[in-house]
Amino acid sequence: FDHWKIGTVGKKVPGVEVKIAEDGEILTRGPHVMKGYYHKPEATREALEPDGWFHTGDIGDFDAEGFLRITDRKKDIIVTAGGKKIAPQPIEGTTKTSPFVGNAVMIGDKRKFPLMLVVPNFDTLESWAKHKGLVYADRPALAKLPEARAKIEREVLKVLRDLAHFEVPKKFIIVARDFTIESGELTPKMSVKRKVVEKNYAAQIEAVYAEPAQGTDA
Repeated sequence: FDHWKIGTVGKKVPGVEVKIAEDGEILTRGPHVMKGYYHKPEATREALEPDGWFHTGDIGDFDAEGFLRITDRKKDIIVTAGGKKIAPQPIEGTTKTSPFVGNAVMIGDKRKFPLMLVVPNFDTLESWAKHKGLVYADRPALAKLPEARAKIEREVLKVLRDLAHFEVPKKFIIVARDFTIESGELTPKMSVKRKVVEKNYAAQIEAVYAEPAQGTDA
């Protein structure tokens, strides 16, 4: 209990082994690991190696002091068409630090570049729009205004300025409504279901990828 640091899950406890695989996945071995899934030999073989290493499904690393950081889920890692690996959750989290952003989801697996779906923080956006004298009928109409879309993109790129070039979204889709549990886009604990979001906005996503893009990493 003496070894803790914000942003990490702590250090290894005695008797527990933890290592990072080549693809960044956290593996662990020890008496805390199960023997297998009940009556599911195939699932057991996928999760457990013959020598006892358990595949957690989490991506992470150790810092210089030996504290373990979990940065993403392996299933969520984006691999672009050019082979660049992007952990989307930290990027989405940083994006949501902008007062203009209510929610954000990154897309880009097997694509030539990453794009981001952004749900505006309408309270902030409406205040800005009023200051600018913009006229609109409702929030969906505001989200479609070129001035509003450009403002949101600028604000997102501002908070993402420290990312590597290939991690920065090259295109944006401004979504007029937030993701919900009812739509299947959120889990009960409010985690975004990336695949569901991608399916629900497939038409808009495909339209964006059909557009010519500058500076892609394919």
